[in-house]
Amino acid sequence: MCAGNNMSVASRSVLPTSVFAFAVSVLVWLSATNGYAKPLAPGLTPYGAEQSANESGSIPAWDGGLTPENTKPVKDKLEDHYAAEKPLYVITSANQAEHADHLSDGQKALLKAYPESYNLPVYPSHRTAAATPWVYDNIASNHQTAKLVNDGNGFTDAFGGVPFPVPKNEAGEYDARKILWNHLTRWRGLFIKAVTSEAPVHANGKYSIVSADQSVYFLYYDPAENFKTIDNQMSQFMASITKPSRLAGGALLVHETIDRIKEDRSAWIYNAGTRRVRRAPSVGYDNPVPSADNLLTADDVDMFNGALDRYDWRFVGKQEMLIPYNNFKLSNQTGDYDQLLKKGHVNPDLTRYEMHRVWVIEGSVKKGTRHLYSKRRFYLDEDSWSIVQADQYDARGNLWRVHVSYLVNYYHVPVTWSALSVNHDLESKRYYASFLDNSNGLAIEFLNAPPKKGEFSPQALRRGGTR
Repeated sequence: MCAGNNMSVASRSVLPTSVFAFAVSVLVWLSATNGYAKPLAPGLTPYGAEQSANESGSIPAWDGGLTPENTKPVKDKLEDHYAAEKPLYVITSANQAEHADHLSDGQKALLKAYPESYNLPVYPSHRTAAATPWVYDNIASNHQTAKLVNDGNGFTDAFGGVPFPVPKNEAGEYDARKILWNHLTRWRGLFIKAVTSEAPVHANGKYSIVSADQSVYFLYYDPAENFKTIDNQMSQFMASITKPSRLAGGALLVHETIDRIKEDRSAWIYNAGTRRVRRAPSVGYDNPVPSADNLLTADDVDMFNGALDRYDWRFVGKQEMLIPYNNFKLSNQTGDYDQLLKKGHVNPDLTRYEMHRVWVIEGSVKKGTRHLYSKRRFYLDEDSWSIVQADQYDARGNLWRVHVSYLVNYYHVPVTWSALSVNHDLESKRYYASFLDNSNGLAIEFLNAPPKKGEFSPQALRRGGTR
């Protein structure tokens, strides 16, 4: 899939894994110092991940990932570079104990909940995640200047890349808050437009589709801006519902802030019935998302997008785990929703799991505060800082919801993001699938220029809703 991938396979046939990993590490280090990206430290990728392979070789060394330079141009869909590969093995409820060390508690719970139908097909690992040299350069600069502020609820002096590629505090210990900020600020492009759908799926397998035109402007990644000029603004989001007809015309606008204790996110709603725009009362914390049939909270969107202040966060560790990766079958290629949305869970035949290293962090509700989830455990892909799996616990301390982000590299940008996100409720046996774009070709358009001034204003919201 990647340029240099054939060389990697050939090299492994004649070199011990440790020697090969060292050699690639040196090559990446040299390429970084020769203008590809500013180096962070020996042995790290420009994004802050461990560059080398693991000891067993089940996780390869990172050799640059998938980029426009080493892939074919994208036309109407992403190419599945590994379509010819077969699973190395399939994890089921019957054999999950053999793989327990590489599974989250949430995945174990899903295997137990659906023993006859749910499984994890495990394929060879490919570290395809990549970003642009401009982002890599910004990350290297952020590494020297970024600081947490307001008790970790915000940061300063970072821009255009994750602020904490080496997320340690002054004592040299890993800081869970810095790791979480890397997820919140990870590279997802500058300006995107998308035609996507979402579906709450009931316990009996029935579902209804809600479709919307969406656009997102990531001010934090606008080359014309900097940390001071964006004035605590992270991104701006707008969605206008197109289906079903009873909801069509409704629209939402959100202005996302960085430090949400200093300044909460702003949101506006357009009601097609009254043709009026009004301020949304609250779109944060554990407020339910109506379109998701109350299966996720406002801060569940994009796996986690909320303020940090209601939890005590701790670093659990870094470990090797089986996570959804390179899910090209789920990106614009599944044909129809009936093929994908099955009773209890999505069709496992369309999913792909690989062994990767993840950061594991955990949040517990602070005394004197409240949230629907008493505890949340997040697993972040080391190569993209994306939360790829999340286990959410109820007030009694029981595992309640399991969230999964099926990652894929939109390699023509390049951006590593969800091909599909699924939020499972273990009690009701319902789930909510979002980022559904499989009926529309390549639904996400990544634009290189920022939006026109005023495109994300309340006035524009009304125009969008009445289209």
